[in-house]
Amino acid sequence: MNKTLITALLATTASVTAAQAQTVMRCSHQLPPAHHIAGVVDQWAAEVESQSGGSIDVQVFGADSLVKANDNILAVAKGEIECAFSLNFQWGKTLPIMNVTVGPYTMSSIEAWKKWPTSEAAAYLEDKLLEKGVRNVAWMFQTNSSVFTSKGKFLQTPADFAGIKMRGLGPAFDRGLEAMGATTVSMPGSEVYQALATGVIDAAVTDVAAAWSRKYYEVQDHFVVVPVLAAYLHGYVTPSFYDGLDDAQKEALKVAGEKAAGWALEASIEASASAPDQLRSAGVQVHVATDEENAAFKAVMQPAFAEGFEAETGAEGKELLDLIAKIQ
Repeated sequence: MNKTLITALLATTASVTAAQAQTVMRCSHQLPPAHHIAGVVDQWAAEVESQSGGSIDVQVFGADSLVKANDNILAVAKGEIECAFSLNFQWGKTLPIMNVTVGPYTMSSIEAWKKWPTSEAAAYLEDKLLEKGVRNVAWMFQTNSSVFTSKGKFLQTPADFAGIKMRGLGPAFDRGLEAMGATTVSMPGSEVYQALATGVIDAAVTDVAAAWSRKYYEVQDHFVVVPVLAAYLHGYVTPSFYDGLDDAQKEALKVAGEKAAGWALEASIEASASAPDQLRSAGVQVHVATDEENAAFKAVMQPAFAEGFEAETGAEGKELLDLIAKIQ
């Protein structure tokens, strides 16, 4: 056997061994490709691979293509997939304290969100997530600017919600909508467009940028921009999968997560700024709520949420709110 052939065989063997040594990490999320945070997830995945020297092969499956939105948490907890991203309110009754930032007009400060990833509040939630069977690896702020979407008229005052059937976000937040007279229906974001198109629901509340990326303007014609809630997407992995990583790979996840938190903030601020004009360009009516209108919403929604959140979370909820107060 000549030297050239031996060299080629050794190179092939080395590349096969390297490929076999890669740790595959399948990550599921619900966001459509056009969503600004879907792009951040892709950035994060590339950063994990780069920081790990290629030893982690991150495979991202967006738009519900691997696991449905409502099944992601359980799939990761059971180890059926290694990784997923969920919106905080999708924890529902399983871990209701995740909904703390959804409190009407509770945490809409960008400065607070800059401090969030390394805060005591975030660490507190990470411990609680681990107790529920997942290890958090990334915090991605999504919005502090939302829209009430509707057809035929603006949902501009609490009285406008009377008799409206709309997509809700979770028990505690929905109490605020119900206090204004709405009836709420629970469903993942991927199903809202069809529900609006077919009249299953009349209206929705969503991230202003998501209203654009999910093309709500095709099925709704009135949008009221309100700083009513703050939502975040967070990435998490199966604890046993994480424990099986070497120190360098764990560090890669840590560094990528820290960078992604910053990227998400930048992308979300940009998307929130441009989305109202994007919606207007589609020919729909857009109204930015005034201070007086926001005060009216807050007066009705915040007490209803607070009562529900306290009932759902008890002492843990109060402890978390106290930690959040430190970064406001």
